[in-house]
Amino acid sequence: MLVLGLRLGEALGLRWEDVELDQAEMTIGWQLQRVAGKLLHRRTKTDASDATLPFPEIVTTALCSRQQAHDAAREAAGDDWQETGLVFATASGRPVEPSNFRRSFANACDKADVRKIHVHATRKTCASLLVALDVHPRVAMQILRHSQIAVTMNIYSEASSEETRKALKRLGEQFAS
Repeated sequence: MLVLGLRLGEALGLRWEDVELDQAEMTIGWQLQRVAGKLLHRRTKTDASDATLPFPEIVTTALCSRQQAHDAAREAAGDDWQETGLVFATASGRPVEPSNFRRSFANACDKADVRKIHVHATRKTCASLLVALDVHPRVAMQILRHSQIAVTMNIYSEASSEETRKALKRLGEQFAS
């Protein structure tokens, strides 16, 4: 979430079929949301939210670790496993409740002895780090999948996929060091 600026619903709605570890990229197009008391796995709200994002080595490492934990949980659950195809699932394979994730995130902040922040603040932190790395605003807009920064930026600037890949690689290197 921090490295790619994912929204909570996008992270919890991410499917293994949308992750290409060999190519180091993922397609964001699904989200998990609680609506009218029901937990729904559905398409993202806007076309601007949908994107295929390259990701740096630190994300590859985290996803490989997640895949191992997922496989171990599936084996341990046996017949109680409910296959959802989600990257982030409970010990029985079911979708993770967003409120439970928020509590786990707060506990992780405590364990790491860092200031508690809201989950959504990781998205803002990603944006701030990209600015600190002098990433072109248009590239940051692509990474965060915002519909607009400003009319001028939308009309007059363009960012290549290579710039996006380089920016995310640099961000990943910052986290790794």
